Amino acid sequence: MKSIQALTDQTSIGLSLVCAVHCLFVPVLLVVLPSLASLPLESETFHVWMVVAVLPISVFALTLGCKKHKRYKIFCLGLLGLISLIAALLLESLVGETGEKLLTLLGAGLIAWGHFTNFKLCQQHDKTNCG
Repeated sequence: MKSIQALTDQTSIGLSLVCAVHCLFVPVLLVVLPSLASLPLESETFHVWMVVAVLPISVFALTLGCKKHKRYKIFCLGLLGLISLIAALLLESLVGETGEKLLTLLGAGLIAWGHFTNFKLCQQHDKTNCG
């Protein structure tokens, strides 16, 4: 059975990837399938709800992981990713659409990397403490 920490790490990785895919491919899909323009896919609401979902899950998973493996740089990496996502939302008027996309992709990448590393370190920790 998977631990809650493993499940939340995997959920955060998945949400980060959804965010990155949304950022990269919605403009392409709108060009290829113009009928999608009637859907609210470009809406800032999507970004807000993604951050609302990712923030508590990420902090929870990274905190649990750091308690196990004691590598606090991983927590900082995830936190930097979360800060990038929040900055993309708050600073869009200053950095423009391209800057927002870059900050979002950077944030999603850092979060996914942090959670992947956290997940692997927790697995190693569990194996060494079991046997």
